[in-house]
Amino acid sequence: MTLWTLAVIAATTAFVLYLALRTRSMELGYELGRAHGRVARLREVRRVLELELSSYKTPERVDLVSRTLLGMDAPGADRILALGKQPAEPRAPEDAETDPAEGTSP
Repeated sequence: MTLWTLAVIAATTAFVLYLALRTRSMELGYELGRAHGRVARLREVRRVLELELSSYKTPERVDLVSRTLLGMDAPGADRILALGKQPAEPRAPEDAETDPAEGTSP
């Protein structure tokens, strides 16, 4: 009788443990499914935001915002200042008769 009672208790304990593990496994499965859904939504949001960011970086968009919202315009020639080394001015063509090495005419 004692062995039979121990066997019933062991079987009942194993069944309860199985049910607890099965329930926990199902809870984790549902939680994992929700996490996958959240990741998919976040990836879609990231893709949309990257597209929006790339549209903000286009030269046409920058030009449009600068002209309409900020009231900017292209600078005139009088407002452009050259910095650094100035380019060499073109020299006038020398006479064909003057020898540059001697500095005299033939």
